[in-house]
Amino acid sequence: MRLRPAKPSDLELLRRWDRQTHVSAATAGSDWGWEVELRRSPGWRELLIAERDSRPVGFVQIIDPATEDSHYWGDVAANQRAIDIWIGEPADLNKGYGSAMMRFALERCFASTEVTGVLVDPLAGNIASHRFYQRLGFRLVERRSFGGDDCFVFRLERADYARLPDVP
Repeated sequence: MRLRPAKPSDLELLRRWDRQTHVSAATAGSDWGWEVELRRSPGWRELLIAERDSRPVGFVQIIDPATEDSHYWGDVAANQRAIDIWIGEPADLNKGYGSAMMRFALERCFASTEVTGVLVDPLAGNIASHRFYQRLGFRLVERRSFGGDDCFVFRLERADYARLPDVP
């Protein structure tokens, strides 16, 4: 498994993944504006494609929630990161790819010694994702509305990350 920067040539792939039922359910059908976003490279964000044996299997976004331009997270303390993640094709679900992707993403986040924690905001009704994050050491912080979406906010502290097993 590896993470590589998403690029404009990934546009059709990401659009196809957005149409998948499991992706739409996890993202509340959000319009990511890929045509624009794949051409932008703000310093507060990484858009990444996860590949297994050179085949794209998922998407990861890592942001600095204190400095991102939409202020989606509101007032957030400095030195945190937020992650969005999904598997693209239904055939790639339940194969451990999500766990590997998340561990690689966390490694990227905590590579900076200043980062104190990582946030995720799954939809409140997405029980499978809550369990997924809790297995990785994330703890529930609050229930919160983001742009009309009812979400749970989970946080992984640096100390909890340090206790995770190595990426397989």
